[in-house]
Amino acid sequence: MILYPAIDLKDGNAVRLVRGDMETSSVFNIDPAAQAIEFVQKGCKWLHLVDLNGAFDGEPVNVAQVETILGQTKVPAQLGGGIRDMATIERWLCLGLARVILGTVAVEKPNLVRQAAKKFPNQVAVGIDARNGRVATEGWAKETDVLVTDLARSFEDAGVAAIVYTDINCDGAMQGPNIEATLALAKAVSIPVIASGGISSLQDLIALRDCGANLNGAISGRALYDGAFDLNEALETLNA
Repeated sequence: MILYPAIDLKDGNAVRLVRGDMETSSVFNIDPAAQAIEFVQKGCKWLHLVDLNGAFDGEPVNVAQVETILGQTKVPAQLGGGIRDMATIERWLCLGLARVILGTVAVEKPNLVRQAAKKFPNQVAVGIDARNGRVATEGWAKETDVLVTDLARSFEDAGVAAIVYTDINCDGAMQGPNIEATLALAKAVSIPVIASGGISSLQDLIALRDCGANLNGAISGRALYDGAFDLNEALETLNA
């Protein structure tokens, strides 16, 4: 199982939110590229990037910061936030991103996801952000009536590389992930699932690894910044 250290970008800084609330942001590093380099030096094999401003504005905002990270690190990176048309997808992939994550458009423009996944094999993931089992869009600000499993199943034949599943109620709260919901989703689809939200300890990572589903990976942010566990130790544990 891959551990994806998260770098959430807001106003040019690396921050973390609590349950997706932009008003709760805490700045952890004013130099996101330096943070990325630190994660890479500790042995991570992927980076997970989020353009928080972009998610709310509907278009890329923290472009310079992402470009700098891509230019100064050599591991693959995936990015979500504000990616809502084919031109933006193509631009990010041409700049060196390994994978784009499509969230809002997965609900509003599912055909775009299918077209992108076909045009860029293994480089398009679907981001499903959920609150109480239902999908939220536009930076988690808009709640829908779409069920998580229904949305995921709708892309079974689309060729997407992964589903990045975030439980909003857990995200940034340091109270543990929603293992039950993550397991249910992973068992409902054949698409690889990446778990996100609430991971606060090595025990949480181990629980996800051993939950009975073939998870592709887990995303961790605040726990790494707060020092709840060491990245080197986590990587060794997951590879044991």
